[in-house]
Amino acid sequence: MDLHHLKQNADALVKKGKGLLAADESTATAGRRLALIGKENTEENRQKMREMFFSTPEIGKYISGVILYDETLRQNASTGETFVNLLAEHDVLSGIKVDLGLADFGDNGEKTTKGLAQLAMELPEYYDLGARFAKWRAVFSVSDVLPTDTCIDENCELLARYAKICQQHTIVPIVEPEVLIDDSGNNNTHTLARCEEVIRQVHGVLFEKLKEHDVYFEGMLLKPSMVINGSKSADVASEEEVARTTFSVLKDTVPAEVAGIAFLSGGQSDEQATNHLNLMNKIANDEGAPRALTYSYGRALQTSALLAWGGKDSGLEAGQKEFLKRAHANSLASQGLYDGEKA
Repeated sequence: MDLHHLKQNADALVKKGKGLLAADESTATAGRRLALIGKENTEENRQKMREMFFSTPEIGKYISGVILYDETLRQNASTGETFVNLLAEHDVLSGIKVDLGLADFGDNGEKTTKGLAQLAMELPEYYDLGARFAKWRAVFSVSDVLPTDTCIDENCELLARYAKICQQHTIVPIVEPEVLIDDSGNNNTHTLARCEEVIRQVHGVLFEKLKEHDVYFEGMLLKPSMVINGSKSADVASEEEVARTTFSVLKDTVPAEVAGIAFLSGGQSDEQATNHLNLMNKIANDEGAPRALTYSYGRALQTSALLAWGGKDSGLEAGQKEFLKRAHANSLASQGLYDGEKA
């Protein structure tokens, strides 16, 4: 474990005005992205989709790191150089999704995450391939009775053990406890207040577990959900309520030593995710925040760019221009400077 390099890389990932591109979709999820533009889910098409993003001129102005999938970490650009080296030319760090997806936890629809058993064996190879950070996702369904205490405890234990193993291999762990607002297995009617209650509980258990496993907070990032009502809730919170409540929860539950917070955008539109981030940073600018509040967005950075590209060589410039537009907007939002589409 090299604490200096852990802190150095964690700080680089949340450098002012920069955030992360989450391009770690599984093969199946990448297929859904390609389906948006009428393309078949083949390795060649997945490679072309990734290269469209990664070869964008000036990507390093707004993107500090890219979370990759195992296949993508091993792929080359059309020039023959690895994607890792292509990104490094723009001072963009490469990371790797290391969890192996979800497994049923009990009989009430809750999930836990697979992949811990082989993690310590895989990380040396990932490091040699160029990965300097990793990501592990746990999910929590929300209802009047979910998540259960046992599910919270199990998922937080796995997140903490994952984080410690990563740091032992000098890989910065991104810890992602996602509280679902658009859960296919639930009715998604929970209020903002219920979401807040759950996130406070999850974060409380999570940081207890991280401390128990002696995780180095200065060398990790948190990738949390924003506090938002369920997608089918009758009580829809305003953007200002979401921002204010989320900021308050993070201020209360996340130790100041944590290097940074990079939000996920799950369940939100592109513009919602940007606006919420912007409003939170306006609050941080007024009240002070001990750490960066930035973005680790997937769909919210990719969808409009994919549609502009269309999977065609002739659309490459348009796709990359749209990607930079969304990245620039979120860069401004990470500083509280976003002013709508005029950005």
